[in-house]
Amino acid sequence: MGFGSYDESEQQEVEADFDEDDAVQSEQNQHEGSIEFENGASSDELLDRLKDIKDDPE
Repeated sequence: MGFGSYDESEQQEVEADFDEDDAVQSEQNQHEGSIEFENGASSDELLDRLKDIKDDPE
């Protein structure tokens, strides 16, 4: 059998025995709000810095 070949006979049947009460409900960690971030640099300064990074040969 070649690399990456799929052989159904190699697959195992696995039973998942878990309680629904123990499962994480996606709704329980829902958050609402906003975030603001100020880096203190202008867009032009950031673009210049990005250009410097891209031009760096390392």
